[in-house]
Amino acid sequence: MAAERTGSRDSIIEMDAHNNTSEKAAAYDNSDFEAATIVPDPSERGTTSGKDSPAVNDETVQDPNIVDFDGPEDMANPMNWPMKKRWQNIAVISVLTIITPLGSSMFAPGIPRILAEFNERSTTTATFILSVYILGFAFGPLLVAPLSEIYGRSIMYNCGNVAFLIFTICTALSNGIPMMMAFRFLMGIAGSVPITLGSGSISDMMPVEFRGRAMAAWAIGPLLGPCIGPVAGGYLIRAAGWRWVYWLIAIVTGLITVFTFFMLRESYAPVILERRAARLRKETGNPDLRSKLADNTTTPAEKLKAALVRPMYFLFCVPIVTLLSLYVAVTYGVLYLLFTTFSLVFGQSILGSGYGFGEGEIGLVFIPSAIGMGLGIVVFGAMSDKLVSQKMNSGETHKPEIRLTPFLTIPAGVALPIGLFLYGWTTHYGVHWIVPMIGVVIFCFGLMGIMMACQNYLLDAYPKSAASVTAALAVLRSLAGALLPLGAIDMYIALGLGWGNSLLGFISLGLIPLPLLFFLFGERIRGVKKAPTPTEV
Repeated sequence: MAAERTGSRDSIIEMDAHNNTSEKAAAYDNSDFEAATIVPDPSERGTTSGKDSPAVNDETVQDPNIVDFDGPEDMANPMNWPMKKRWQNIAVISVLTIITPLGSSMFAPGIPRILAEFNERSTTTATFILSVYILGFAFGPLLVAPLSEIYGRSIMYNCGNVAFLIFTICTALSNGIPMMMAFRFLMGIAGSVPITLGSGSISDMMPVEFRGRAMAAWAIGPLLGPCIGPVAGGYLIRAAGWRWVYWLIAIVTGLITVFTFFMLRESYAPVILERRAARLRKETGNPDLRSKLADNTTTPAEKLKAALVRPMYFLFCVPIVTLLSLYVAVTYGVLYLLFTTFSLVFGQSILGSGYGFGEGEIGLVFIPSAIGMGLGIVVFGAMSDKLVSQKMNSGETHKPEIRLTPFLTIPAGVALPIGLFLYGWTTHYGVHWIVPMIGVVIFCFGLMGIMMACQNYLLDAYPKSAASVTAALAVLRSLAGALLPLGAIDMYIALGLGWGNSLLGFISLGLIPLPLLFFLFGERIRGVKKAPTPTEV
């Protein structure tokens, strides 16, 4: 046993020697490790002698009790994982982000049947049954993001899966609309875990030049899930009833929960190093061993308090996050406004001329949304990474503002009002259904471009707090997605589908210059408002 402890101590000393090499410092820079964790200032990184490196400076030798990754080849560092392993992790997270958004809209074609079963006639209630789930998406990130930065990503994914499964079963057993709304809200909170943490997990393990396409793969879930769900849901509801929508989601969630437990690996570097330090303390009997990334200046309670405050700090005190979150929130809210009214526009003749679609056909109306988003994912994901790679290959330092290149954001922004104008006026006059669906495709294509550009930019600008930034983005976005549809029916009744959608189009038109503003002045603004440290909030 003593020999084992001696060997472990020797390995720690050898590990520290590696950590103080110039190659180590270069590895941090080249692997974009700063995107995964908080890295000491360059002045704190030691150097050691080598063939082409300066001699050891005693002042730069680190404390031997510091536990760090063992050089640039340490496979425990997510930035050193084989690319295959990284994409496997992203694939698992993407599957999770498809399942949880299904619960938001898969039963939408059956809302009239639910209202009839529970003797409810209020149009506001009909809308809120759908949007209360998105309200859970708004509040969940405020708890999920900070806890993940303390306890890690994987445990939050697994706990979220179990909670989502339980609340889905409870929703399927609902005996009234209040019970359904309560459990759908809890479903939204639990289902917000992969939507909140996905971008942070990608930031943990993917270098900046691959992050755009990884974000595109992950974004398939939260954006396409609400689109493809009603397609299957419409026919399922007609054949077996609305409760079977939830039973199906519960069955799939149960299978995914088991799969995720064994396949998903922890990617948050501070938690990985803390676990390594705890294991070495136990093996060596040295209580002074501590993670290089650990914050020893604050108590656990203070860390939790800071982590809980951080998302709201970003949302209200960092102008870049606030304004870009507002842009994303408006576009996302309009998307859910359209979702909640599809059944009324294309089914019953409550709004517009009425197209007379049944429950199954109404589900098919969501397909153009998926087509538009799919095109946006392919086009904007690939072009964003291509721009970053070109800059880096030319020797230029990567700047987050490249994600907001006008070549990407202006066409995406213009597509939003064009899609809304086309959809609104063609439904107003009862033009053949394929024409308003083309408008939906155009709108969703632009929506995808705006959301990806804004989110990639914020991740690059504040990589050390990726989960908190995503949470701030999700709060405003989900609030808009939940609350904006509540006034949709009254707005359309007052203004009509033509002018109602034109109003939304004019709002989208006014927001087009916003990404251009941060493309030109974002670096200067970020110099004024930097991301907070745990002790600053």
